[in-house]
Amino acid sequence: MGPVLGGILRILGIGALVAGGIAVALAALAAVLLLGPIVFWLAWNVLNFGPALGLPELGFWGIVLATLFLVVGWFPKVVIAAIVFLVDPAWFHGTSQVRWPEPTFRNFVAVALLALLASRPHAHAQKTRDKRA
Repeated sequence: MGPVLGGILRILGIGALVAGGIAVALAALAAVLLLGPIVFWLAWNVLNFGPALGLPELGFWGIVLATLFLVVGWFPKVVIAAIVFLVDPAWFHGTSQVRWPEPTFRNFVAVALLALLASRPHAHAQKTRDKRA
């Protein structure tokens, strides 16, 4: 094997490694972006946690916004509330008869799934705060 061919194979090997790493990173990002709304949809609509609280089932954009609201920090929550207010101001004047859900295993699983979504950013923030101290 000549030095030119060896150099080309080394370059292609590094390129394949980098391309594989990028592909894995993109797949992980896509899974994370899709996994949050799927978990929220499962807890809210499939396990009927929303109706157990006296709230309606949510559509696609309601699930996406509620998931984002659970997983982001304070400022993005204000932005989400502002977007909802600008798009549909009457939404804030809506009423609902919210009640405590029945203590069933289904509701427990739904609460656990929603708590999993809501607790993830706070765990990350805690790690960065500990490193500064």
